Amino acid sequence: MPEFSVPISVIISARNEARNLTENLPYILQQNYPNYEVVVINDCSTDNSDEVLQDIQREFPHLKIVTITEHIRFKTGKKFALTLGIKAAQNEHLLFTDADCKPASLNWITRMAARFSPSVQIVLGYSPYKRTGNLLNPFIRFETLKTGISYLSAALNGNAYMGIGRNLAYTKSLFFATKGFASHMHILSGDDDLFVNQNATPQNTAIEIHPDTFTYTDAKTTLGGWFRQKKRHMGVGKFYKGSHRRMLSFDALSGFLFYVLFILCLVYNFEPLWAVGIVVFRLVLQVLVYRKVFKKLNCNDLIWSLPFFDIIYYTYLNLFGVIGTFIKTTRWK
Repeated sequence: MPEFSVPISVIISARNEARNLTENLPYILQQNYPNYEVVVINDCSTDNSDEVLQDIQREFPHLKIVTITEHIRFKTGKKFALTLGIKAAQNEHLLFTDADCKPASLNWITRMAARFSPSVQIVLGYSPYKRTGNLLNPFIRFETLKTGISYLSAALNGNAYMGIGRNLAYTKSLFFATKGFASHMHILSGDDDLFVNQNATPQNTAIEIHPDTFTYTDAKTTLGGWFRQKKRHMGVGKFYKGSHRRMLSFDALSGFLFYVLFILCLVYNFEPLWAVGIVVFRLVLQVLVYRKVFKKLNCNDLIWSLPFFDIIYYTYLNLFGVIGTFIKTTRWK
């Protein structure tokens, strides 16, 4: 177990999350870490979040509560809430998650904090969805897995382009030195991926994918809920650096066109045996390459879904890429 123990401030922005705070916050407050606080921003909640937080604070004095009350004329989003939480944090090293997330173990903070060093100011973690029997669940987990493989491998290659706010760490000095979310405060999402996209370098970014550090949450259970979530997330990609937009667009388009050309070959009977052979070869190669990664990220059950979900995944990427380009969302919760 790592012994590096810089003081940590865990920051959670919560709006109408009384049930999730009751279920998940005590576990975060019982982490095996010698020096940390938890800052929860109660962001304009209309449920009983305030009472829940006050009750928990009586048992765990290292919980700090920041309360935002809604103004009739000025609407605030998650970035404003997080900025207040960062200002309230007493420590230099910050670790972020959401109220609906629960770490896989009591060693979450220990392992994430251990990745910090004098040169490392950003630590990217992984946050999978819980496995359930819902029909949408396998594909949502598959999409999250593919996204994780993409951004984590890019970071390992010195080209970090995003992170996930459900499991992300960075330093307060980096946040204020780069003016935080100021350049994209007007954009609903992006408190995680846009911040990383703008500020990550090959030298200042590390990843942590030990299973103890995963933060699990519930996936959406309806198409409508999932659609709204992905529309909000995909709308941010157009603000990435140009090199990252080109990289991600090439992956999405090439994967989609591969299957389009395969279908056309079958429809028009153009070398169908060669077409089938190439697709089978690609899928076998993917299984061989991805098998260990799927297991490492605790999604080994999805490896045999790859042939089916791969074509859906690339269709989804292009569809939501277009939707995200033209549609603007107006609320984060």
